[in-house]
Amino acid sequence: MKNAIVLAAGKGTRMQSSTNKVMHHILHKPMIGLLVDNLKKVDVDKIIVVTGHQREQIETYLGDSVEYAVQDEQKGTGDAVSRATQLHGVKGSTLILLGDCALIQPETLTEIFASHEGHDLTVMTAQLKDPGSYRRIIRDNQGQIERIVGNRDLTDIERNINEISVGVYCVDNELLFKYLPEIEDDENTYELNIIKLVEIMKKNGHSIQSLRAEDYQEFLGVNDRFQLNTSNKWLQDRINTVHMQNGVTIINPESTYIGPDVVIGQDVTIFPNNHIYGKTTIGEGTIVYPNSWIENATVGRNTAIDSSRITDSTIGNETTIGPNSHMRMKTIVEDKVRIGNFVEFKNTKFGELSRSAHLTYLGDANVGKDVNIGCSVVTANYDGKHKHRTEIGDGAFIGSHSTLIAPVKIGDNVVVAAGSALVDDVEDGALAIARSRQVVKSGYGEKFKNKEGQ
Repeated sequence: MKNAIVLAAGKGTRMQSSTNKVMHHILHKPMIGLLVDNLKKVDVDKIIVVTGHQREQIETYLGDSVEYAVQDEQKGTGDAVSRATQLHGVKGSTLILLGDCALIQPETLTEIFASHEGHDLTVMTAQLKDPGSYRRIIRDNQGQIERIVGNRDLTDIERNINEISVGVYCVDNELLFKYLPEIEDDENTYELNIIKLVEIMKKNGHSIQSLRAEDYQEFLGVNDRFQLNTSNKWLQDRINTVHMQNGVTIINPESTYIGPDVVIGQDVTIFPNNHIYGKTTIGEGTIVYPNSWIENATVGRNTAIDSSRITDSTIGNETTIGPNSHMRMKTIVEDKVRIGNFVEFKNTKFGELSRSAHLTYLGDANVGKDVNIGCSVVTANYDGKHKHRTEIGDGAFIGSHSTLIAPVKIGDNVVVAAGSALVDDVEDGALAIARSRQVVKSGYGEKFKNKEGQ
């Protein structure tokens, strides 16, 4: 059985923020979400997140996707681990991680669990040229791990050691809870520190191994905004590299931001300054021109997205969106559609071969096939209390500057004259004109302009 204890009870004071540290985003996703999702990808049986400071933020976000333990008073990592009482008596291996170690990849987690087989404790380490304030790995004459020492307790000789602990451990779960009560208070901090587990288990003759991280930044925790930025760049580079290796053209990877859950097909081209996040899928051959934001969207094949925002929506194949369009809230745009400048759709289904070239708002609407929406058309879908739907049939032509006041149904092949304000349904094949008759008063223009005081 594979278990994980994620430590997320600390205050994270160096972040200088009212937001819980692990709720800060890397590529538009909270750090704790990145870590938990990667644990789920390797089929961890039980994930315990230890919360404390600002626990509501974490628990609201993760919901019932994990189990929780609470450390009300921060008394060290050893105390935090002991709060995961759900794992008492459970067999198997338990991975102990810090909640801000958001970059650890699924393949690395798999390797840790696999390498741990046959050992009682596995300690992840890294080699740094300048280890700074990191905890050092102290080895005995046979090269075996003897203990882990915090920065303030290092001797002058030990400070020259460049092997550090990255704060990730894999341990036999029954042994973990057997020896946790033996961890004593640190004389400097009066906290129970999980690093003491190494000395305790070595003293009792247990098998301890170390695994060297190939890239220590994968295990880099985030304690301040600078480290947050460093982690963001690391994951950005990794994700973009994988997509390019899989046949995606990214014109400028440094200014392209793609979230970890995004799926992109071959021969997609992504221009600079684009943000693509959430559960987004982009089909083969699509082009994303600069300055677009795409989140939780499905975009079809051979489609063009130009300087537009698409959220929680679906865009079909061979369709053009933008520039400067906004598709949101469960909008569905079908195949071979043209959406042009400054068009906004909200909770709207827009049928195959239909067009809306510019300056239009359609909210809560169903639009059929081969429909033409003129410039500056609006569905007036909100009466101040409730939202209402507009239905537009196949082949309809909605003239420019028309307002469709919902609820209203426009039939197939209807023509709505420009400037109309419709409140009643229109039957199939009809012409609808709903505007005031024009009045022209000769000479009144000059008279008005020459009026005194004007």
